[in-house]
Amino acid sequence: MRRDTLWFHADFRKLWAGDTISQGGNFVGQTVIPLLAATVLAATPFEMGLLTAAENAAFLLIGLPAGVWVDRMRRRPLMLRADFARAVLLCTVPLAWWTGVLTLAQLVVVALLVGACTVFFDVSYQSYLPSLVGREHLLEGNTKLQASQSVAQVVGPGLGGALAQLAGAANAVLATGLGYLASGLFLLRIKTVEPEPAPHHGIPLRAQIAEGLAFVFHNRTLRAITLCTGTANLGNTIFQAMLILFLTRDLGLSPAAVGAMLTTMGVGGVLGALFAGGLTRRIGQARAIWVVPLLTWPFQLLVPLAAPGWRVALVPIGLAVMSFGVIVYNVAQVSYRQAICPDRLLGRMNATVRFLVWGAMPIGGLIGGGLGAWLGVQATLWVGSAALAIPAAVLLLSPLRKMRDVPKEPAYS
Repeated sequence: MRRDTLWFHADFRKLWAGDTISQGGNFVGQTVIPLLAATVLAATPFEMGLLTAAENAAFLLIGLPAGVWVDRMRRRPLMLRADFARAVLLCTVPLAWWTGVLTLAQLVVVALLVGACTVFFDVSYQSYLPSLVGREHLLEGNTKLQASQSVAQVVGPGLGGALAQLAGAANAVLATGLGYLASGLFLLRIKTVEPEPAPHHGIPLRAQIAEGLAFVFHNRTLRAITLCTGTANLGNTIFQAMLILFLTRDLGLSPAAVGAMLTTMGVGGVLGALFAGGLTRRIGQARAIWVVPLLTWPFQLLVPLAAPGWRVALVPIGLAVMSFGVIVYNVAQVSYRQAICPDRLLGRMNATVRFLVWGAMPIGGLIGGGLGAWLGVQATLWVGSAALAIPAAVLLLSPLRKMRDVPKEPAYS
């Protein structure tokens, strides 16, 4: 094995290990918290949409100023604070259940505050990776981290469903909190000295936010990637807001069976992570950003075709192929964004993109909840899946369609 790979980078391995455990807890939470709301607290379709919206609302509320703060501070301490805060917040859910005071309102508030911590962690993490491993290892680093996410997506939902069935959904939330705690403990052990943030010389917050927005919107490829990911997240969150209700109420699946169905997304994701590096090098990193979604994302239309009986099998097929495409797309587009952005703008670039693409998710959750109450659960899945045609069209009309690889240097410094 070549010694210039990240397998031999001790501090990257610590980041990788912490992220793997954190992602496992995260996917347990993504299964057990909606199950808790749907099966124990008897949430309505609109309330499920509200819970989905709360999980991502912070990206819309504080996403842009978060990027400026990340650029003004060292990133690892911010990630540590976010991990430990998320651990504490999530542990309040089983505590409230044990004392008999758990309500849907508490779940929504916890989801909102955990989402605020996630804003700072995710923007810091994507901005921290280039300084930790160097730009020449970005594709490898993002591929390995996406592989961890995909493995967690395999293990997490199945484990979450089993824990919910054996110990109760509220008790299973504890695994998510412990995952964030473990992530923070691994980050504490990283020894690489992070460079001092670039001085801001008293530049107003608004001006720095505007600089990040200008960098994203003035670059045609970044603009296309952001619009594509944002519209894809909007449609997919409409879909996800009703998915647990569809599996439990329309298809009549048990919590363990729901976990098994959601595990298939992780199987597709693992395969996507395994093939992402080789596939993007073979067809070109820029080309992979539009070719792979075009060929894989339409498979999500199989899910609303499912019904009790043999047609249940359409759910795992649709989820697995869709997840494969999402992971390859994410590896390619995140590495592309990091490669073309100068260091001093990484926080603001990532925050601007996150504000726009994750800010679409609370809107999608509310739309999904409203459509679920109005049209029904299955019809809402059709709407969310069909909406994925919009991001595919955005990519086909972008400059990426005529490119093969990533530019060698940042766009400007």
